[in-house]
This record gives sequence, C-alpha cells and structure tokens, in this order.
Amino acid sequence: MNFVDYYKVLGLDKSASPKDVKNAYRKLARKYHPDLNPNNADAKTSFQQINEANEVLSDPEKRKKYDQYGKDWQHAEEFEKQKQQQSQSSGSRQRGGFSGGQSGGDFSDFFESMFGGAGRNRQAKYRGEDYSTEIKLDLIDAYKTHKQTLTVNGKNIRITIPAGVENGQTIKISGHGGVGTNGGPNGDLYISFSVANHSHIKRLGNNLFSTVELDLYTAVLGGEITIETLDGKVKLNVKPETQNGSKVNLKGKGFPVYKSEGQFGDLQVTYTIKMPTNLTAKQKELFEELRNN
Repeated sequence: MNFVDYYKVLGLDKSASPKDVKNAYRKLARKYHPDLNPNNADAKTSFQQINEANEVLSDPEKRKKYDQYGKDWQHAEEFEKQKQQQSQSSGSRQRGGFSGGQSGGDFSDFFESMFGGAGRNRQAKYRGEDYSTEIKLDLIDAYKTHKQTLTVNGKNIRITIPAGVENGQTIKISGHGGVGTNGGPNGDLYISFSVANHSHIKRLGNNLFSTVELDLYTAVLGGEITIETLDGKVKLNVKPETQNGSKVNLKGKGFPVYKSEGQFGDLQVTYTIKMPTNLTAKQKELFEELRNN
C-alpha cells in the first residue's frame, strides 16, 4: 500500500497532543462516516485512512516509530536489529586490526536493500504483499468484543474484534500478509468491516436511534412501557400527553466507544403515536363526547 501521511490525513502537525489527535479523529470520522455518505467511494477511502491514521498516532509506541522512520516505520525493529549487528561487526574488525572501511549508512539505505533495492553482497530481500479482506457484521456482533477465525495462506488466524468497530473501519494485522522473498518480512493483512444496522435500531458514530410506537391511550394518559435495546430490555415512563415525534435521550445506552472500556454513546428514542382502528360504536361515542367537550 502507498505511504500515507497520517498527520496530513488528520489535519495535524507533529506537535499535536494526544487530545488533538482524538478530537481531529472524531470530527473527521463523523464527516466521512459511510452512513452519512452512502455510495461515495471517496468518502469510504477517506474514512479508512482516518481510522488507520488514528490507529497509529493514538498509540505512543507506534507514533514514536512513525515519527522516526516515516514511511518505513513498520520495519523499525528490523533496522534496529541490523544496526546493532553492524555495530558489533565493526567492533570486531577494529579489534582484529582493521580500521573502519565501511560506513554504517542510514536507515533509508538499509530499507532499500531489504525491501526492493539491490543488496550489498547478498540477494535482495523483498517484503511480502499486503492482503485485504472484508468482514461483515451485524450491529449486535459489533456491540461486543468477540473473536473470529480467518484463513490466510492456509493458516487459521484467531483475531479479536473490539467492541465499537465502525462500519467501513479498517484495521491492520501485522505480518499476516504475503510471505517475504529471500528472508524479507511478510506483508500485512488489512481487514475492513461492513456493519449493517439493526432492523429497528440505527447507529451513527457511538449513538443509537430507535423509533418506538405508542398506543393513543398511553400517549394521552401516560404509563410504563418496555423497549428492546442492544443490551437487553429497558423500562421507560411515558409522560401524559406525549406528542407524536417526541424524543427521549437515554444516556449511556448507546454503542460502546471503540477501545475505550466502559464508555458508551447515547440511545435516542423517538415516539410515534399509533391511531386506534376498528373502533366499536361505544368507543366512537366516547371520542365524540371528548371532541364536543
């Protein structure tokens, strides 16, 4: 995959604080969310890049490597190991009576020889191909952390899907792509998620939206009802004279926040009034009496 400037994707510079990264991610994720941009391929690509940028820049260890090695940050460990070996080799030559003779070079030279350039006195090493796949989930699947098994290169990979994963989000599983050549590192596996809305509950970010039907009598007189949520049944007290289209916000009853243990969005319930049908003569008479009063 081509190198992407994660800071540029989030509209930040390298001095950005963790809070700046978090705020920029939330703002852009809402703007380019697939549910708000249906059939927009560019928005889907932007949303995937935003998630990838957040995955790296919100992780202190990954961000440190990214800042130091740029486009080659994923191979920082290989470079550090090679640099250490070169240092040890140089020390051995000096103890044996040699005086230098070879520059350690910089990490760009190392990566060129490791991942596509001509090696010095050895076969060139090539990084394996990156793989991409899609996992389809329904809203209930994405509500809780769970495990799934994928088969890649003939091997089963057990992955953990965190609660709160977004529709259109992409995560990376390092080293599970194509096999490298001549000892080069394996590629990575990129997994995109397609999360379908529930039949009666819709999701937008971390918030959920549900429409609940009230009978006319409960709407007029008030009462208690039970509604279904993704976390089970919840009882609600309906106020007397509730109007059609009235909304109730249930704090913390929404979707779990991705990789934020114990944090949830809200659930907004919209009431629709169901008009009675097939009224008896007596019922019609009572309604006439109410109208005339």
